[in-house]
Amino acid sequence: MIDLYYWGTPNGHKISIALEEMKLAYKIHPINILANDQFDPDYLKISPNNKIPAIVDHDTFDGQQISIFESGAILQYLGRKTGQFYPQNERERIQVEQWLMWQMGGFGPMLGQNHHFSKFAPERLEYPTKRYQAETKRLYGVLNTHLQNHEFVAGQGQGEYSIADMAIFPWMLTHEWQNIDLNDFVNVKTYFERIHARDAVQKALAITV
Repeated sequence: MIDLYYWGTPNGHKISIALEEMKLAYKIHPINILANDQFDPDYLKISPNNKIPAIVDHDTFDGQQISIFESGAILQYLGRKTGQFYPQNERERIQVEQWLMWQMGGFGPMLGQNHHFSKFAPERLEYPTKRYQAETKRLYGVLNTHLQNHEFVAGQGQGEYSIADMAIFPWMLTHEWQNIDLNDFVNVKTYFERIHARDAVQKALAITV
């Protein structure tokens, strides 16, 4: 059994999708970030950066429970644990990892800043709003170009669905917040629809806490 400390954000969706895809048993522990649950001292022992998601796995490689924070690290751990969606071949693994890091270092943080300044900031500021909207469009363009010859981000041609796709997809769920029309990025739109239709993804997105 895996304890998932979760809220329904893009980063939270990454892990619920992975757990559903890998068919791992898990229990959700809601961390209401709107009520500042992430600052609870007990939660900080698991996630010292006071962010979600985090997991505690009670069935591990050495028989001792382990807690993990940071969504990318969790995805890599689950991929290694199950041998699914994270290739063992080094060249194939590098392809997955580079797109996972692209999401962690750019597609997530820049879109998150876009969300903040475009939708949630108490004061509308022209410079940061335009800056992050422009960077969001650039990143969608990078992905759109790559997907001209790929069904999924790693591998050639059809490629293989991987933890990198699980990381990227949830950030596109709020494309309207980002001032993005997916019709302007036809390859991304097809990719989004392909992943959205997966049974495990639908189950993960149906979670309410």
